[in-house]
This record gives sequence, structure tokens and C-alpha cells, in this order.
Amino acid sequence: MSDHIRNTGPMLASPRCGANTRTSGACRSPAVHGKKRCRMHGGAQGSGAPRANRNARKHGLFTGDAIAERRQIRALLGEARKLLEGMK
Repeated sequence: MSDHIRNTGPMLASPRCGANTRTSGACRSPAVHGKKRCRMHGGAQGSGAPRANRNARKHGLFTGDAIAERRQIRALLGEARKLLEGMK
């Protein structure tokens, strides 16, 4: 066994993160100095979601304009289909 004295008191007494985990328990990691969250839950510089939710804007497939355009195309195709059936 080692003669090294383990001074874990300050580490155990440090404030905890407080974020909820996926298993709905509290995160037990120590909070970043001066913050309320650990480095994994938003205490680190640059962590967290980007502003204005840029992740949601990838292709524009579900914008109002794109949905309206698809509705117009569907209506036009329906009219063309009726016109072709009337020619038979």
C-alpha cells in the first residue's frame, strides 16, 4: 500500500452540476469554477446549442414556401390527371 495521503475532501465538497441526466438522475460531476454546470452540461466555453437554432435549418424542405409550392404542384397534377381521364 502507498504512503500517499489522499486529500479528496475539497473535491468531494465542491458544488455538483445539477443537470438532469438521461436516466432522470442528477449529474454528479463537479461544476466548473464560477458556474452551475459541469464541462459536459454547458459550463465549458463554447458548449451548448448554437444561437438561433441553426441545426434546424439544413435544407428548407419544410418552410412555408416549400410546403405551399408542393400543394400547388399537387393541385396542378390533379387537374392534369382529370383532364387526361376526360380525354379517354
